[in-house]
Amino acid sequence: MGKYDFDKIIDRRNTDCIKWDFGMQRKGRDDLLPLWVADMDFRLPEEVVKDILDRVQHGVFGYTDPGDKYRNTVKEWYERRHGFTFDGKDITVTPGVVYAIAIAIRAFTESGDAVLIQQPVYYPFYETIVLNKRKVVNNQLVYKGGHYEIDFEDFEKKIIDNNVKMFLLCSPHNPVGRVWTVEELTRLAEICKKHDVYVFADEIHSDFVYQGFKHTSFMSLAPELREKLVLGTSPSKTFNLAGLQVANIIIPDKEMHRSFDRENEAAGYSQPNVLGMVACMSVYTKGEQWLDELLEYLKENLDYVREYLKESIPQVKLIEPEGTYLIWLDFSAVTDNHKELEDIIVNKAKLWLDPGIIFGRETNLFERINIACPRSILKQALEQLSEGVNGDGSF
Repeated sequence: MGKYDFDKIIDRRNTDCIKWDFGMQRKGRDDLLPLWVADMDFRLPEEVVKDILDRVQHGVFGYTDPGDKYRNTVKEWYERRHGFTFDGKDITVTPGVVYAIAIAIRAFTESGDAVLIQQPVYYPFYETIVLNKRKVVNNQLVYKGGHYEIDFEDFEKKIIDNNVKMFLLCSPHNPVGRVWTVEELTRLAEICKKHDVYVFADEIHSDFVYQGFKHTSFMSLAPELREKLVLGTSPSKTFNLAGLQVANIIIPDKEMHRSFDRENEAAGYSQPNVLGMVACMSVYTKGEQWLDELLEYLKENLDYVREYLKESIPQVKLIEPEGTYLIWLDFSAVTDNHKELEDIIVNKAKLWLDPGIIFGRETNLFERINIACPRSILKQALEQLSEGVNGDGSF
C-alpha cells in the first residue's frame, strides 16, 4: 500500500477545467465521459500544495525571474532521473512547450520554410507550423505488426527534397507510445546534422516510461549531434501542472539561445508565472515518491485496459505503449469509416476521446485514450466502450 491514493475521485467540475467543464462548448453536449486531453485527474501531493499555499500567503506576486536555485533544481532533476546534464543558464522558462515550438519556428526558420514532423503526432505540431506560415513535411511513421517504426530513407529524402530547416521530434512519442532507442535517435541526429537541420525535441512525456524501456534524451547524444538542438521539457505532464504554465526550454548553443530569447521577447513574453516556478521546484524536490507510485498505478491501469480489451472487446487492438499515459487504440476491425467510428464513440459509447484523424489522415480509424484517472473511471469508460462497440449503446 503506497502513501498516495490514486483511486480517490477528485471532482473537477466547476473549476473551468477544459476536460470536464467544456463539453457543451467543444462537443455540443455535456453527457460524455472525458478521457481525451492529456492531463491527469490526480491531486498533487500535500507537500507540494503546502509550498504553493505558503507562497500565496506571502501575498505579493510581482515580476519574478528564475534564479540559481530554480535552475539548479531543474538541472538536478534531469541528472537524477535521466542521467544527462547541462548548464542551468541554458534554460529559458516559457508558458509551455507548444509556445516554445512556435518561438523556435519563428527564431530559426523563415516564412515558407519546410518543417518536418512524424505523423501520427501531437496535432499542435502541425497547427503551429501552419499558423506560422511554414510548410509541413511529413515523414509518416510505419505501422507494422502493431508497432511503429521510422522510415529513415524517407526521412532523409523528405529533408533533401523539401530543403527542410527544422525537425520537430516527439520523444517519447504521442500518441503511438514509442520510446525511441539510442540507435534510432542517433540516426535521426546524424541525418539532421548532415543536412544542417535544427531539431526541437519535445520530451514532455519523458518521465512516463514503462518497465523494460528507457528514455534517452536527445541532449545525451554526442555533442556534435546536438549542436542545433532546442529541448522542450516541463513538469506539466509529470505532475499535472499545465494550468500553472511553466516549461523549461534548454538550448546549449549560446547564439541559438540568444536568437530564441529575442524572438520570445518579440512575442511580448518576459517573466514567468511565479506559482508555476514554485510548483516546479517543489515537485522536483518533494514529488519523487508520488511520481514513482503514480507510475506503478498507471502500469496497473494499462494492465487493466489490456485484459479488458482482450476479454470483452477483442476487435479493438491496443498498440502496446512503451511510454506516456496516452493509449493508442486501433478500431480498424470495428469499422472502415471514421465517421461511423466517431458515432460509435460519441453517440453509442458516450465517450469523449481524441479521434485518430486529428493526428494525421492515415490514422482515422484510431482513437487516443487517457488512462491517467482513477481506475473506477477507467472501468466505466471501458464498459461504455464495450456497449458502444458490442451492444446497443443505451445507458
